[in-house]
Amino acid sequence: MADKIKISLPIVTEGKYDKNTLKQIFDATVITSDGFGVFKSSEKQILIRKLAKDGIIVLTDSDGGGKVIRSFLSGIVPKDKVYNLYIPKIKGKERRKSAPSKEGYLGVEGMTREELIRVFSPFIKNEENEGISPRKEREMITKVDFYRDKLTGAENSALMRDALARVLGLPDGMSANALLEAVNLLCDRSEYEMALENARKGVQK
Repeated sequence: MADKIKISLPIVTEGKYDKNTLKQIFDATVITSDGFGVFKSSEKQILIRKLAKDGIIVLTDSDGGGKVIRSFLSGIVPKDKVYNLYIPKIKGKERRKSAPSKEGYLGVEGMTREELIRVFSPFIKNEENEGISPRKEREMITKVDFYRDKLTGAENSALMRDALARVLGLPDGMSANALLEAVNLLCDRSEYEMALENARKGVQK
């Protein structure tokens, strides 16, 4: 069995099966939102706030419910303490389920080890990456960059954002702000520019 990978920040995910999947791969503190249960649980909200003192990683499913939970968590914790990670939209169903989810996509529990390691790569320490918060170490991509690159404010901005998201292995339909945050977690400026060039080529086909 492969060694577990150390993640220093706590992780919030949706349910127990998501947690089990993450705990098999990562040596990390993982708590669940209990789906929508976090909305009414003051105890769970207090715990999440306490865990987020030095920052917290949020990883939910890339469906409508996951977006709602992510938005709620981002509202109870200071924005500079929340690191949103995203799984790609992949059609399929988890083995334990008799039918796919309502939207037909795999959730966190359905991701492979390799895919989850890629998703968490900004926070994994290795010889080239010290696992330090990218917000502190990288030159940030800004809203001005997004406007200049026609990811906002242009007729086909949504199409371009979806194309960039696909290049980066992110779900489509992300808002400009959500995509900007994800880009700053995943890319330095040269990587962003390369991904943007590939996205443009994809749109032109």
